[in-house]
Amino acid sequence: MPVNAKEIEILLNRNNLCAEKNNVNDYHDTCSSPDSGISKSRPSSGSVTPITFSIGDHSESDDEGDSEDSGLVMKTENAETQTMLENLKISQKEEMDGRWTGPPRPLEECINLLHSDVGVKQLSDEEVINLVNAKHIPAYQLEKAVQDLERGVAIRRKLSCMQKDIKGATPDIPYKNYDYTMVQGACCENVIGYIPIPVGIAGPLKMDGKLHYVPMATTEGCLVASTNRGCRAFMQTGVRTRVVHEGMSRAPVVRFPSAMRAAEAMLWLGESENFEEVKQSFDASSRFARLIKIHPRIAGRYLFIRFVAKTGDAMGMNMISKGTEVALQVLQNHFHDMEILALSGNVCTDKKPSAINWLEGRGKSVVSEAIVPANIVENVLKTTTAALVELNIAKNLVGSAAAGSIGGFNAHAANIVTAIYIACGQDPAQNVCSSNCMTIMEPSGEDGRDLFISCTMPSIECGTIGGGTILPPQAACLEMLGVKGANADNPGENARTFARIVSAAVLAGELSLMSALAAGHLVKSHLKHNRSATLLSAIALEQQAANLKITSESIQEPQSRSSKTSSEKVVQSIKSKLTPVSSSTILKPENTLNTKGEAIKRSPSSKSSPVITTMEFLSVPDCKQT
Repeated sequence: MPVNAKEIEILLNRNNLCAEKNNVNDYHDTCSSPDSGISKSRPSSGSVTPITFSIGDHSESDDEGDSEDSGLVMKTENAETQTMLENLKISQKEEMDGRWTGPPRPLEECINLLHSDVGVKQLSDEEVINLVNAKHIPAYQLEKAVQDLERGVAIRRKLSCMQKDIKGATPDIPYKNYDYTMVQGACCENVIGYIPIPVGIAGPLKMDGKLHYVPMATTEGCLVASTNRGCRAFMQTGVRTRVVHEGMSRAPVVRFPSAMRAAEAMLWLGESENFEEVKQSFDASSRFARLIKIHPRIAGRYLFIRFVAKTGDAMGMNMISKGTEVALQVLQNHFHDMEILALSGNVCTDKKPSAINWLEGRGKSVVSEAIVPANIVENVLKTTTAALVELNIAKNLVGSAAAGSIGGFNAHAANIVTAIYIACGQDPAQNVCSSNCMTIMEPSGEDGRDLFISCTMPSIECGTIGGGTILPPQAACLEMLGVKGANADNPGENARTFARIVSAAVLAGELSLMSALAAGHLVKSHLKHNRSATLLSAIALEQQAANLKITSESIQEPQSRSSKTSSEKVVQSIKSKLTPVSSSTILKPENTLNTKGEAIKRSPSSKSSPVITTMEFLSVPDCKQT
């Protein structure tokens, strides 16, 4: 009876598993397989012994003669078994693809084989590489040439390893066991593998009465944990969200012979009947694209025509680009002297900071809000409403304005947006516009101890179909949120829901980070979850020692007993390289010397203080209003 190599491999794997068992009952459970077609002799008692397997089309038997009649007897301790298995695998593979296994043949012979009926399947990897180097196979078409996606990736990896600058780099990039059928021609070119990124989950996030678990792909420690804490703070009251505007934009740049002619075209587009003519041709280019407005901007004889359209559940860049091309043809029929310079003139604006997206919006414009009760602020977030409101004004509003920020009136919206985008198959580069966010915090409630928080995000560019959303892992993350694919009943609803989830998650992330800053927990949490505590503790101790030396020289004698005791504790901690000191051991001298050598009395409530070291920042206790 012919032997199937796959059966032998399965059989060997099971035998290895059984050999690791020390319990007879476990052995029986592991090795039993009613559908395997494999008979096996079992030990009656004691520890597991090597197993004799027989392969054949017959029932189980303890008779060794039946095994011999099957045509093959295998014992796991026989070294010939492994050799036979390898030979069977090689033989089967050669029969399957007929690939050459000898030394590379002459280039002319390989070229003839390449153009034969069997084609490149007859060639070895080395021969394919020789053909690539000789320009007979384009490197970017390896998958198509060898008609095997994974083999094409493997050959390209070998080619890349031949390059001096990246030699030895690719082995650490995985490439096997990946569905490249979804990638080819859609998501990436010149593929050499894939990058695994950790995916965490934050939630449940209570949004508009429903619970969502938010997947976040990131390599930044504390990000998921921080967002999760914000979600926990919203569980009592929930987050409310609303999409207030929707429309993807594309703005080509065209040129006219004169500024007057450009102005004429601009005015022509402003007429309602002309808009309807352009809209009719634009909408006919797609089942889902619907032109909602045209916003032209003139600069001399240049005209930037910003087309804004709804695009269903897709993010819509390809869809609106196609419609824009058709609309330009209509315009050119009326203005024959119009010259189309580029389909995108940067007034769109895509993947670049811009005031127009901040003011006019792009994609989905979403606002989210929540009220956090005082007990949650104090017990979960470890701070106070007054501290959060004051910090938000100073940091997110005044600080961002002082920096001349456009759309950056927030703490770290881009962190949450990008992590969700990577997990859910969005274009990560579109976090540039999608992270436009203004975070507002105000006191709420009768006594002002509750916190009102909102995030206004005018340009969330996202979709639930197309692009990276077709990849199985990314599609699974969208499925986790309940927004996978297109919404058959209400086109565009899945994308709108996804945008609202992004905004609500940003709200949670903003609340948590601002609370950590207000309470002085940020560095402590990053040291615990995202840094080498040992290394940074040593650095902090050295800084503490330097500050201690400077401060000791400036302290007027005699010192108070409490200060002296604190100094002794710090010195002892530094010398013994112990763990960071607590807040009670921080040196807080009451008297220092001014430039004239005169003693200056420092009140405990004074806001002026010595240089704050890393160690002092770590030891700030939970912030509570007194």
